Amino acid sequence: MDQQDDKAKKPSLLAVIGSVVSAAFGVQNSKNRERDFTHGKFRNYVITAIIFVAVFITTVYTIVQIVLK
Repeated sequence: MDQQDDKAKKPSLLAVIGSVVSAAFGVQNSKNRERDFTHGKFRNYVITAIIFVAVFITTVYTIVQIVLK
């Protein structure tokens, strides 16, 4: 039964993405931060953060290029 409880507490992909975006903008709440540190896997957050940063930089670069035209 403990394994089922652990699976239920693990953050979903959307929860991981939400946590990374919230943390990037500095608005992460303490409940989600605690969940991330106790039940989340570090690797999932690092991979999600790298993808987020790449998409963010690409978006900003594209917007700047469009504005400068």
